[in-house]
Amino acid sequence: MSFTERAIALLHSHAIYPDVLQTKMLETHIKAMVWRSYSGESLPELDMEMFDEISPICLTLAEQVCCWIENLAYEEAHLLSVHFEVAKENELNPTAGDTRCQ
Repeated sequence: MSFTERAIALLHSHAIYPDVLQTKMLETHIKAMVWRSYSGESLPELDMEMFDEISPICLTLAEQVCCWIENLAYEEAHLLSVHFEVAKENELNPTAGDTRCQ
């Protein structure tokens, strides 16, 4: 099972269902994270206040996913949590169910 598949399963276990586009974006982000873990490439400096509105559950889930990949910067979880938060918002959108990944 790929990191993306594991992340999707983790999200599903918390009733968070990314749609098709969100899943593709998540997959691209996770691939970039894996690349950074191997290459040692660092992230640009982030203003951590940008993440103040991320829910605790999305940050916690992102931290769990980041633990699966070695050599990642602390900020990686915050960036990943944005994808999770966007997917979490699908539950507020009644039409989101049409394109969710199962």
